[in-house]
Amino acid sequence: MGKYFGTDGVRGVAGADLTCELAMKIGRGAAAVLTGSTGHRPRILIGKDTRQSGDMLEAALTAGLCSVGADVESLGVLPTPAVAYLVGRYNADAGIVISASHNPMEFNGIKIFAGTGYKLPDEVENQIEAYIDNGCAGIELKTGAEVGRVYRRDDGLQDYVDHLYESIHGDLTGLNVCIDCANGASAAVAQKLFPRLGAKCTFIGVAPDGENINKGVGSTHLENLEKAVVEGGFDCGIAFDGDADRCLGCDEKGQEMDGDKIIALLAMTMKEKDRLDGDTAVVTVMSNLGFIKYMEAQGINTEKTAVGDRYVLENMRENGFAIGGEQSGHVILLHHATTGDGELTAGKLLKLLAESGKKMSELNGIYAQYPQVLVNVTANAAQKKAYKEDEVLAGFIENEQQKLMGMGRVLVRVSGTEPKIRVMVEGQDLDAIHRCADRIVDKINKRILGQ
Repeated sequence: MGKYFGTDGVRGVAGADLTCELAMKIGRGAAAVLTGSTGHRPRILIGKDTRQSGDMLEAALTAGLCSVGADVESLGVLPTPAVAYLVGRYNADAGIVISASHNPMEFNGIKIFAGTGYKLPDEVENQIEAYIDNGCAGIELKTGAEVGRVYRRDDGLQDYVDHLYESIHGDLTGLNVCIDCANGASAAVAQKLFPRLGAKCTFIGVAPDGENINKGVGSTHLENLEKAVVEGGFDCGIAFDGDADRCLGCDEKGQEMDGDKIIALLAMTMKEKDRLDGDTAVVTVMSNLGFIKYMEAQGINTEKTAVGDRYVLENMRENGFAIGGEQSGHVILLHHATTGDGELTAGKLLKLLAESGKKMSELNGIYAQYPQVLVNVTANAAQKKAYKEDEVLAGFIENEQQKLMGMGRVLVRVSGTEPKIRVMVEGQDLDAIHRCADRIVDKINKRILGQ
């Protein structure tokens, strides 16, 4: 991770951490780097989620881009994967998304896609950071006719829906689905897409007001969807996060389906159709041991990366694999998309359900998960840095791993997108892993937080 760019762009509280001044510098730095690599006047697409701060940051970002001579095409509210797709479709030089994904509304973020539709590589982000740190010194500010122009594009929504419809290529007739759009960027897309595919749909979280994104809805609050599915007699439920780059679900009994389950189901289907390149799925170190063991039994290899969909994608591209993702619901289907796409994932999962003739609970029972405990410890940047450098803590955590006697595992990491240290313990004995997690959290509180 860089100084500003984390695992998923620049992220922080809008107006405090992510200020207008910083957004303008990111715009100037990005335009300068892109101009240097393209040799012509760049065209940049900008999309955003439904946060109230999105307009403010778009204005600052646009000003920075135009001041260096880049033209901006504003797409309005669209999912992150829509911008990643459209940057290639419209032959633009880059696409920028203003979103903090699953985070609360006071946060926002800026992530940049290259003209290929893939997130910027580290070296390009480092070049932009260097400009930010020196106040954009050395960047020529344009005047007169060389100042960038701003255009509004309204065709992005329909073009993206058409792309998803063709990529999913399925008939969902007969399915009765409850879909939670998190009051976010998926609301308009989902209401066009899933009925067009033939599903009978009831939508929740489709009334964004600038403040209610992810608030009690979406993939971070599945309990409401699970209750609605059971009470309404739906075949299943689908939930997106604020920018729709991730998807989780639940079966007709209200039982959660996480990213591991979805990846396992889709990978098995791809293998049956000889579409699972390399007979491999790429996941992160957070994936459940039950998932890993099941995939091995089915003759499917698993590559494990650090947490973050960018690392999953890097592995997939380097090795020619077709599917990968995270337990949290990022699923990358490289035959169709250059990044995690929640609505594409949902469409493929619902297509599998429709074609299987089974209940979603049968599909959800594909393997037994090992119990997992996840505790988030709130920590600022300095505290996260102190954790990384604390050798006593590292030894303590290793000792806790040894106590599980090979019947589980411990993973403690700092979040790349939030002010948190995440403690995950997994194993067959639920009481034992709870006690293990409690001991580690207590040690972190004492050594790092001084509690």
